[in-house]
Amino acid sequence: MTSSALSPKAFLSLLLIACMFASNHVAARIAFDHGVNVVTAVAVRSLGTALVVALLVWGQRAPVARWSTRHKGFMLLIGLLIGVQSACLYAAVARLPVGLALLVFNSYPIWATLAARILYGRKPERAALIAMPVILIGLALALNVVGLFGSQEARATWASSGPGIGFALGAGVTFGLVLALTQHEVADLDGRVRSAFTMGLVGVLAAVVATATGAWHWPAAAAGWGGLAALTVLYGTAFTAVFTLLPKLGAVSNSPILNIEPVAALLLAWAVLGQVVSPLQFAGALIVVGAVMALGLRKK
Repeated sequence: MTSSALSPKAFLSLLLIACMFASNHVAARIAFDHGVNVVTAVAVRSLGTALVVALLVWGQRAPVARWSTRHKGFMLLIGLLIGVQSACLYAAVARLPVGLALLVFNSYPIWATLAARILYGRKPERAALIAMPVILIGLALALNVVGLFGSQEARATWASSGPGIGFALGAGVTFGLVLALTQHEVADLDGRVRSAFTMGLVGVLAAVVATATGAWHWPAAAAGWGGLAALTVLYGTAFTAVFTLLPKLGAVSNSPILNIEPVAALLLAWAVLGQVVSPLQFAGALIVVGAVMALGLRKK
C-alpha cells in the first residue's frame, strides 16, 4: 500500500496536531517549573485523556470484544510500559530543552526494529537499516556530542544533560518495545478501545503511586495551574484527533508527518521558554526528523 497525496486540509490538520503535541511538552515544562512533579502530570493528563477517549468509544459504539487471556496479559504489559515511557519523557522535558528531549525520544524506530528482531525474529527492512545511522548522526549533532572533545565548559554542559538524555532514551526504548508488542500481539483489537484502556491504566497507576508515596505535587503559582491545564487539554485533544479526525481526512497513511513535533517543540520552546539551540544542533534536529519521516512515509 502506498501513501496517498495529502489534501491541504489534511496536511494542515497534521501540522496542527503535531504542534499540539509539542505545545503539551512546553506546557509541561512550565508546570514543572512551578511546583508540579512528573507523577502528578502523568496522572492528570492520562486520566483526562482516558475519560475523553472512553466517551468516544461509547458514543461511536466501538466494538468492545472479549479479550483473550493473551490479549489481557499483553495489554497490561503495554499499559505499564506506556506509564514508564510517559514518566521518562516528562522527566526528560523537566531536565532538557524540550525539543532535544523529544529528539532523543524520536530514536524509537531504532528500538522498535531491534525489539521486533529480538522478540519475533523479524529481519529489519533495508530502509530501517539505512535510517538508523542517519538518525544517530542527527542525534549526535543535536546533542552536541562534539562538545565532549571541546572546551571544559562544553563537556560540563553535556555532562549535566546526562540524566535528561538518559530519561529521554529510556522513553524511546520503552516506546519502541510498545510498538513491537502492539504490532505482533494486540493489533487485532480496536485502536480506540486499546487507547482508552492504556490511558486509563496509566492514569490509575500514576494516581496510586502518587497517593501511596505522598507524591502529589500541585502547582505553587497560577502559571503552574495554567501549564497543568494546558498540557492536559493539548495532549488529550491531539491524542483524540489522531483516532477520530485523521481517518476521516484520509491522512492516516501520512501520519508520520506528526514526527515534525520535535522541530515544532524547538521553535515553541524558543518563543515561550527562551530555550535556544545552536544552528548545528537545529541541523541535527532536521536530520533526525527527516529520517524518521522518510522511514514512515516510504512506500510499502
